[in-house]
Amino acid sequence: MIVLKKLMPAPLWSVALLTLWLVLARSVSAGHVLLGLVLALVVPRVTATLRPPPGRVRQPLVIARYLLVVAFDVVRANVEVAWGVIVSPKQRPQTRFVVIPLDLRDPVGLAVLAMVTTVVPGTVWSELAADRRAFMLHVWDVTDERTFVAGFKARYEQPLREVFE
Repeated sequence: MIVLKKLMPAPLWSVALLTLWLVLARSVSAGHVLLGLVLALVVPRVTATLRPPPGRVRQPLVIARYLLVVAFDVVRANVEVAWGVIVSPKQRPQTRFVVIPLDLRDPVGLAVLAMVTTVVPGTVWSELAADRRAFMLHVWDVTDERTFVAGFKARYEQPLREVFE
């Protein structure tokens, strides 16, 4: 079992790579299967240091609620941005960079937070401080920075802390 784990450190990824190779090649000839197997065995071993350590996920109900909040916010932000661009072109939004202090330390949780903030229209994750204690977020329209930061932390960061820490 240890030899198999050493040969294939990420078996699902190996299967996915082999499958993807064969689909892209549109052939299951011996040469393509052999090359796909070589890729499926070599690539996960070479890139093992790039994968984050497996995170411990807690609170599955919090995850479900978080996904619903993010989905709602994506729809709401799409409408707000579209309304602001199409209907109100003369009223310029108050765009700015906002520095948000972080309490979240888990690398997987930070990655999820970065993806969520980039998925929600009107926000873009811009920079993470070297010590990971704050990040800069570009916001499309914000009037009160303190209220925005407090709402952001409660809505996006706190549930991730419950899940990953």
